[in-house]
Amino acid sequence: MEKLKKRWGINSNWQVIAIFIVFAINGSFAAWVAGPITNFFGLSAETTKPYFLYIVLRILLIFPIYQVTLPLVGWVFGQFTFFWNFEKKMLQRMGLGRFIK
Repeated sequence: MEKLKKRWGINSNWQVIAIFIVFAINGSFAAWVAGPITNFFGLSAETTKPYFLYIVLRILLIFPIYQVTLPLVGWVFGQFTFFWNFEKKMLQRMGLGRFIK
């Protein structure tokens, strides 16, 4: 745990646990929210052929939901600064850093 605290620049074990909880909750939340959105657009596993197209579309939908909600869920757990910096770093690595200041 010390290695993660040093790498992430955090001070306590509570922060590490809170960060893990936020990642878990947000991943589940993003996948859950993607269901109603795909249904809204008329996409379902039963009707979208080939099936892998449905999976690809759903993953492409989950990704932006995850990115937007990660700092929000982090805020609930008092870790907004960590997750905001995490998002900025990730977007910069993807070449989208110019959209976030």
